[in-house]
Amino acid sequence: QVQLVQSGGGLVQAGGSLRLSCAASGSIYSINVMGWYRQAPGKQRELVATITKGGTTNFGDSVKGRFTISRDNAKNTVYLQMSSLEPEDTAVYYCGASRLVMATAPSRVNFWGQGTQVTVSS
Repeated sequence: QVQLVQSGGGLVQAGGSLRLSCAASGSIYSINVMGWYRQAPGKQRELVATITKGGTTNFGDSVKGRFTISRDNAKNTVYLQMSSLEPEDTAVYYCGASRLVMATAPSRVNFWGQGTQVTVSS
């Protein structure tokens, strides 16, 4: 089993920045991909960004150029730096970890964090 503990998030004005962190523990040797996904009210959970153990990244189209993802393998932690935030970014953000080679689809995530609310006011 893998446990994911998220931190960060909150309320920010449009155009502002936030950083999310996700620390993994447990059977982390089995994890290849870590990433962030989000779910807005009435919508399906969607990809925000993922990063592999080797550093390969993928981003959802709506966040490209505004968000960055990084991973500290020594600390088993993944970070999401969100800039130029828009009201449309308002959602619950979930950290995810997968044993698979790629996990751009939420269905390919094996473990989930507890979720954290990000609210962007206009």
